Amino acid sequence: MRYSETAIRWVIKMNILLVDGYNIIGAWPELRELKQKDLGAARDRLVEIMAEYQGYTDDRVIVIFDAYDVKSLEKKYRHYKVEVIYTKENETADQCIEKMAIKLNNLKTQIYVATSDFTEQWQIFGQGALRLSARELLTKVEMIERNIKKRVKSIQEDKPVTRIPLSKEVIEIFEKLRRGEQ
Repeated sequence: MRYSETAIRWVIKMNILLVDGYNIIGAWPELRELKQKDLGAARDRLVEIMAEYQGYTDDRVIVIFDAYDVKSLEKKYRHYKVEVIYTKENETADQCIEKMAIKLNNLKTQIYVATSDFTEQWQIFGQGALRLSARELLTKVEMIERNIKKRVKSIQEDKPVTRIPLSKEVIEIFEKLRRGEQ
């Protein structure tokens, strides 16, 4: 029996990970330390890490930061294919996450919220989302980094230096020619 592409898409669920940015920064040792020196660098590092996560898992990742008493409109942009949102004035990341969990929740998506805020965890359960604590997300990120390193190492070990097997002497001759030495 063959399934149409439409039928297959209906069965496949897309995962969306909503990340409470400042909560994760405060919970992860590397980012917490970086935050003490430069909050902007900690935010950028979190987005970089989430980009690797997204690239590996193929999940849609949205990182939400509180506006932190900044008088401005809500700001949204993409960085490394990760969606980054700064909430509008007087809106917390928790409130934004709750709204997004409601808005994005449907039969084709599974929403995960990365936060260690206990109150927020209970709120998102009510929206049909699943929680991922800061520690659980860090464990997943570390596992992904290890898997990527293993994959790169195996590719480097399996990849032949040249497609044509050459003796050491011939390689040295070619190297001298490449450098312009006679």
